[in-house]
Amino acid sequence: MPHNLNKEIKEEFKMKNTSKGFTLIELVMVTIILGILAAVAIPRYMETVKKAEEAAEDATISAIKAGLESHATEQMMANGRRSWPANPFSALETPPSTYTTDGTQADTDGEWTWVPVADATNGKIYHQRADNSVHEWAYSWGDDQTAAGDDTGTLGARATTTATP
Repeated sequence: MPHNLNKEIKEEFKMKNTSKGFTLIELVMVTIILGILAAVAIPRYMETVKKAEEAAEDATISAIKAGLESHATEQMMANGRRSWPANPFSALETPPSTYTTDGTQADTDGEWTWVPVADATNGKIYHQRADNSVHEWAYSWGDDQTAAGDDTGTLGARATTTATP
């Protein structure tokens, strides 16, 4: 009987030692599953970042539009004519924290800039995203309206740019 007991103890001890850790197949399967998840998650994450940046740009442009309308109303009250300022960011009570006045196209992540052109009645608003793409909005503060007493300009739609002004 003691001999069988000794054999049982050896078998039980042997089983406990073989069940520790993961097999190579298990580790390979986990690696494959993580690779598939990453292949799906990374593009979705990048798309989410792009949409978030577009939403932030839209919010800033909406604030500029509201500021321009407020400025036009103040000008109407002061001198009888609605007009927009030469620099669209000056219509904002608080410009974006990344707004710079260097007069060049945005070249830093998150930077907003205003670049007037030579004819002194229009220019472009630029914003650089985290992916280094630069987007622009055409802005004109000249008399683009046909209504009497309305000298407001226009603010164009977003466009992607690659060239420097």
